[in-house]
Amino acid sequence: MPENITLGKLHQVIQVVMGWSDSHLHEFEIAGENYGMPDPDGWGPTVNPEARKTLIKALNGKRTFNYLYDFGDSWHHSIKVEKMLPAIACPQVPYCIEGANACPPEDVGGGPGYEDFLEAMANPDHPKHDAMVEWHGDVFDPAAFECERVNQ
Repeated sequence: MPENITLGKLHQVIQVVMGWSDSHLHEFEIAGENYGMPDPDGWGPTVNPEARKTLIKALNGKRTFNYLYDFGDSWHHSIKVEKMLPAIACPQVPYCIEGANACPPEDVGGGPGYEDFLEAMANPDHPKHDAMVEWHGDVFDPAAFECERVNQ
């Protein structure tokens, strides 16, 4: 990532990497401050606007931060910044160089829902198998990851 990436843009990158549709609220917790897109309906916590805040300024010398997506499913991510590159040394379009495992489908129900989903998808005799196949749309391989899909 370029050092001048905004938190709003970083959120979009995370959504693409995860294969999610940006259908829910999210929040960054960085160096004791919360950032996000304020909810126009007043739901969710009060946050500092993310649109113009750059990651490097928000980090304020720190190397780790938290990202929460979907306050119902509560997908908590701990992110460690390994290296910040000057914007001039980075491509302006982020790209994935490696990854592992499939991401949980959007709205699967958080960690417990994902565990149930995996059990049902793996076992054709599971009582929820047919419903999960219909909901998800096809076979789900939890070990699959494709940089090419992320980089489209």
